[in-house]
Amino acid sequence: MSQFSCQTLLDTSTASLRDVVCDGACRGKSGEECSHRTSLVYPYRGVFMRHVGKADTVAESNQVIFFNRSEDYRVSHPIEGGDACLDVQVDEAILCELAPKEQLRSGALAAFKRPRRRIDPRAQALVALLRYSLRRGIAETLEAETLTLTLIRRSLGERTSHSAATTYGREKLVDRAKLVLSTDLARRWTLAEVATEVGVSPVYLTQVFQQVEAMPLYRYQLRLRLARALDLLGSCPDLTALGLDLGFSSHSHFSASFKQAYGRTPAEFQRALHLR
Repeated sequence: MSQFSCQTLLDTSTASLRDVVCDGACRGKSGEECSHRTSLVYPYRGVFMRHVGKADTVAESNQVIFFNRSEDYRVSHPIEGGDACLDVQVDEAILCELAPKEQLRSGALAAFKRPRRRIDPRAQALVALLRYSLRRGIAETLEAETLTLTLIRRSLGERTSHSAATTYGREKLVDRAKLVLSTDLARRWTLAEVATEVGVSPVYLTQVFQQVEAMPLYRYQLRLRLARALDLLGSCPDLTALGLDLGFSSHSHFSASFKQAYGRTPAEFQRALHLR
């Protein structure tokens, strides 16, 4: 059975934030669980799969996963290493105000139609900002609540997120590609290698991935690497080694890619959050 640790970072009438870490010891499907409140779950380390009925969702750092209230689910870990997530809950009336109506199911509950949305790098940076600042006690409650609402708004915005409008089969194919990439973020995969693992031709893989995720496969891999860097900045003093460990060709390559995504270099991000 997998072991969990859960640290409450914020708990007010407006928002509740928890840092949840799972060791992923249970590789198969867990026992059935049920959400008592609707949560927006932001994976920032590792990968897990969420199973609702016959629908499977790959949860990794480029996504926000919706856990709807009163919805039964199971979790599995297809890749070793477990996972860590920021679990965000807000007052239901606030969530209904923030979420576009077309994203919610009709009825009394604040429940999302789709299981996930892809988030942009700035939303990933907000997740890291909330985690680091609250764990170190450098964010006041009002600031943390405001940033939480900003994160949710950005995660649900049409300009800053993406929900796949495609067939079930194509989503499953793309999910297999995501799992392949997540097995080794530092590996410099070739298109042929990924396509072979997925079981399709390179041409078909690139076409379907672009259709489902609205970005090329290589850019998606880059965002996975950068999200991992965000997670490690708090414990890694050697930024050059960090970049090389994540598959970047040099420190300058790592720093430039990080700044393009998050608006700051890794060193600037560390200084801003007092991580150094």
